[in-house]
Amino acid sequence: MAGTHRLHEILEYNRRFVADQAYEPYRTSRYPNKKLVILSCMDTRLSELLPRAMNVGNGDAKFVKNAGAIVSHPFGSIMRSILVAVYELGAEDVCVVGHHDCGMVSIDPDRMIRRMTERGVAPAAVQALIHAGIDLHAWLQRIESVQESVRRSVGIIHHHPLMPAEVSVHGLVVDPETGKLDLVVDGDAADEGA
Repeated sequence: MAGTHRLHEILEYNRRFVADQAYEPYRTSRYPNKKLVILSCMDTRLSELLPRAMNVGNGDAKFVKNAGAIVSHPFGSIMRSILVAVYELGAEDVCVVGHHDCGMVSIDPDRMIRRMTERGVAPAAVQALIHAGIDLHAWLQRIESVQESVRRSVGIIHHHPLMPAEVSVHGLVVDPETGKLDLVVDGDAADEGA
């Protein structure tokens, strides 16, 4: 299997990484130096570009990533991670960072469900989920507007019943080619508009 080959490459590299103590420049505490938590998309173009574009170094922020930088449920794992960053790790600001040219804009739920069955997921399993009340189409819904998606996620975080009022929640959109940030929501403004 191809995945096994990739895994062994990772493990071999890691063995050398640890033996050579290459981890030393990355040592930091678990508390974010800039008291910041960033929710961003999992897009590969953002892995190094976004932290550099935001002047965030190793240890400066907590990063939470998912497809589209979306908070889809107020009591899901994304929101839990943000609350842990605030209450347990000292974060005082939250930045939701979407990006132009996001793959979630073009996702097609029907096509994705078809790909699932083509790769071995039993159609009966898909139907069982649908009969159990799980709306796969809503769960796999595309983003119509990155800016509106960022505003919606900022609103969920900002108005969450467990989020302290003094935490600022900001919304931005980054250009994945240049790193240019566009402000969508200024969480320090009197009315966040979210």
